[in-house]
Amino acid sequence: MSDCGCGAEQAESLERKTLLVLLAINAFMFVTEFVLGWFAQSTGLIADSLDMLADATVYGLSLYAVGKGITKQVNAARLSGYLQILLGVGVLLEVLRRLLFGSEPQSTLIMVVGALALVANIVCLALISKHKDGGVHMRASWIFSTNDVIANIGVVVSGALVAVIGSRYPDLIVGTLISVVVIRGGLKILRDAKETQESAKCSA
Repeated sequence: MSDCGCGAEQAESLERKTLLVLLAINAFMFVTEFVLGWFAQSTGLIADSLDMLADATVYGLSLYAVGKGITKQVNAARLSGYLQILLGVGVLLEVLRRLLFGSEPQSTLIMVVGALALVANIVCLALISKHKDGGVHMRASWIFSTNDVIANIGVVVSGALVAVIGSRYPDLIVGTLISVVVIRGGLKILRDAKETQESAKCSA
């Protein structure tokens, strides 16, 4: 249940509306960040764009789980967690590829796009904060949004460091750190889903 102080049906309606907005924002930012991140040769932006893709998928799964029973909410959260981990590992492989074969990240573009993504995710965080104590599917969405804000700050900082020291390594390091944050978030969601399922069994 959300913290809106309203009935179950109204709370579910608010959750649906919130998730639809979050889904739209993250889908748009995924396309924007991925295209510009590839152009900027930035693993940080690419990592963050894939995180946006994971978020968009998670919000879609959470939207499906609104109003459903605990089992479907847990399954949606669990799938979200696995997806986070898979994308995190994928970005780590991309970081390794760019480390071995080289890259020339464009600092200005990294900072501009990273700042745009930061604003988008702050909006998402503000929207989902009203539902962070809801079902496990909504808690998963809260974790994603929180991780996103941290990741965006890292991207902006990496762009600044690339400009100041003239090295690609800050971008590679931030890409790696974002991957680790994404994987940790996925593991946390899986633990939360497991605890929720066990709690439901005990109270049954």
